[in-house]
Amino acid sequence: MSGPTGAVLAAVEAIFRIESPRIIAVVARLVRDVGIAEELAQDALVAALEQWPRDGVPDNPGAWLTAAAKHRAIDLVRRRERYARKLAEVGRDLAAAPHHLDAPADPDDIDDDLLRLVFTACHPVLSAEARIALTLRLLGGLTTPEIARAYLAPEATVAQRIVRAKRTLAAKGVAFEVPYGPEREARLGSVLEVIYLIFNEGYAATAGDDLLRPALCEDALRLARVLAALMPKEPEVHGLAALLELQASRTAARTAPDGAPVLLADQDRRRWNRLLIRRGFAALTRADAVSSGTPGPYVLQAAIAACHAQAYAYEDTDWARIAILYGMLAARAPSPVVELNRAVAVSMAEGPEPALTLVDALASEPTLRDYHLLPSVRGDLLLRLGRAPEAAAEFRRAASLARNERERGLLLKRADSAETG
Repeated sequence: MSGPTGAVLAAVEAIFRIESPRIIAVVARLVRDVGIAEELAQDALVAALEQWPRDGVPDNPGAWLTAAAKHRAIDLVRRRERYARKLAEVGRDLAAAPHHLDAPADPDDIDDDLLRLVFTACHPVLSAEARIALTLRLLGGLTTPEIARAYLAPEATVAQRIVRAKRTLAAKGVAFEVPYGPEREARLGSVLEVIYLIFNEGYAATAGDDLLRPALCEDALRLARVLAALMPKEPEVHGLAALLELQASRTAARTAPDGAPVLLADQDRRRWNRLLIRRGFAALTRADAVSSGTPGPYVLQAAIAACHAQAYAYEDTDWARIAILYGMLAARAPSPVVELNRAVAVSMAEGPEPALTLVDALASEPTLRDYHLLPSVRGDLLLRLGRAPEAAAEFRRAASLARNERERGLLLKRADSAETG
């Protein structure tokens, strides 16, 4: 579709993609059911698709969508008998002040609908995989293929997890709230992982035309900062906050003016955000101050990011320390992706030959079978070893696996460069 109508429809879809997590969070607080909240948000999207091409995009489209979803929530509450008690409690104020119906009585509570949505989706009645998939869907606004890519899982499996998770939360009557005490501690690990994956999807989008999705990074950063303020004695919370601050500091330098990705070695570090770097260092210092044992995975990853932030030029990077930190991370939280990153660090500290041995050992790892960064790293190592034809083949294989158009273009360009010398 082209012309003004097509432009409006494209705007509706783009706006909904950005606003849907907040809409779902606000509505879920009213209906106490994340599955119903998502359906009502979709109803609001349908209304926008019907009305905006005719009436034009409103001045505040996010508020319009939220209001439309809330009106449907109010209608639903009024129609269904099981919400009769809720209507008696909040009916007088529902339409007038729906954002603040349940003001927290406890000073330790968090008046943040998005954070409530995260903790609800991370309830212990769900499996760890289901918690992550559901929160990425509801809070991150990611599609099922994007979640599958981010978590290295089959799409059908992820789709089943999301459907079952929503049904379980509804069947168990899980409250839409931030828990207290031991229950909060029990859910923290899943919450941290969810925020981490949301940031990663914004930092390097798994699909689409753009490398970055800044709105996701901003949501993840904000939630990490809120958690750090809420749990000042948790080193891993500060570690995650530090990691996200330091990673986000590079955002402006990660893409060229045309949107093409810029590799770490080629980034103009003068464009790195020094304020975010200072915030990251401060959060890492707080993590160290409250730590009483071996650093956790997020603290270790933040320490790796700090090594990059401390180097004013790529050549000044302390790769030996980064390789050691990745070794500690592999021991603390082993995974094929960590091993792949460790191989990159080893290649910079010791040379491409030992690193290639590490990468080849990962070739049979099932979770990396369709992971484009495995052949990408292997191609880089082969190129440094003077094996250009093999490197070009690896870059092309990586491009065939990449779902992000910007990454695919960069990999094909590297393949062409390797072939032509």
